[in-house]
Amino acid sequence: MNDLNLFAAEDSSTYIWIVGAVVFLGTLVFFAVFARFAGLWIQCKMTNARISFPNLVMMTIRKVNPTIIVRSKIMAIQAGVTRTYDISTRDLEAHYLAGGNVPNVIRALIAAQRAKIDLDWQSAQAIDLAGRDILDAVRTSVYPKVIDCPDSRKTNSTLDAVAGDGIQLNVRARVTVRTNLKQLVGGATEETVIARVGQGIVQAIGSTDSYKKVLENPDKITQIVLNEGLEKQTAYTIVSIDIADVDVGENIGARLQADHAEAEMRVAQAKAEQRRAEQKAREQEMVALTQENRAKVVLAEAKVPQAIASAFRNKKMGLMDYYELKNVQADTKMRDAIATPEREMSPAN
Repeated sequence: MNDLNLFAAEDSSTYIWIVGAVVFLGTLVFFAVFARFAGLWIQCKMTNARISFPNLVMMTIRKVNPTIIVRSKIMAIQAGVTRTYDISTRDLEAHYLAGGNVPNVIRALIAAQRAKIDLDWQSAQAIDLAGRDILDAVRTSVYPKVIDCPDSRKTNSTLDAVAGDGIQLNVRARVTVRTNLKQLVGGATEETVIARVGQGIVQAIGSTDSYKKVLENPDKITQIVLNEGLEKQTAYTIVSIDIADVDVGENIGARLQADHAEAEMRVAQAKAEQRRAEQKAREQEMVALTQENRAKVVLAEAKVPQAIASAFRNKKMGLMDYYELKNVQADTKMRDAIATPEREMSPAN
């Protein structure tokens, strides 16, 4: 009986030690968790952020940084953003888990509210998730940004345009833009604005009769460009376009005319050379034809003695007739010699 009581006492003591150890470890864990989230929980209580202690613990379990959520919520409450926009803690957590920059979005909403810009929470987080800097966009809406056209970071820092009279103008412009928050998602960037403005300036200068008109009134060019609606489908609204610098370049028209004249001269020379070659070939053909005819004459003259001999044999020609023929030939050679100029007869010439 005593042995049974001793065994029961030992079991009870072991159970007490186990329970005590569990309670001790639980207390350590509780104090560790409390020490970790106590500061954030006190901040929530002091600022009326309405984030409970268990919710802070659950944020960590959900892989959400509670410090970012608490500070963003406090920032929104202190700035009065929550009175204008219905932003809950769940919305902040969802945006964080989606990969968004929660503090940046809250700062953008605060700046938009101060500047009386129409921007809600849904649009702000959509812009942020699209990869755009929403805070910089709001700042650009308040303080317009100046863009160099063309981009001064590139080697060719001027817009080269040719007026109607052929004079080249080198232009530098500055475009003042303000962010269009409604078209920020899906809207073209500032590179598109620079390209469109450059195209408009080149087109406007090209439609001008003389470069002097551009130098006299550069504002006319900017007004033409502004009236073309270059800001369509872009993330910016063009406030103004200013011509910063205009330099007179080369006389492109005169150079093109000179190149055209030189090209025509080369074509004419080629055609003349072709005609000369054709005439030379024709001349050689005539020389060959002359030689061929001379050969025929020689062949015909070779038949004359045969004909004379045949006439003698057939007694159709007498001796006196032969001598009369010789006299005629002699007279013909004499007349040819008299008719031929002396310079052609001289072998030296």
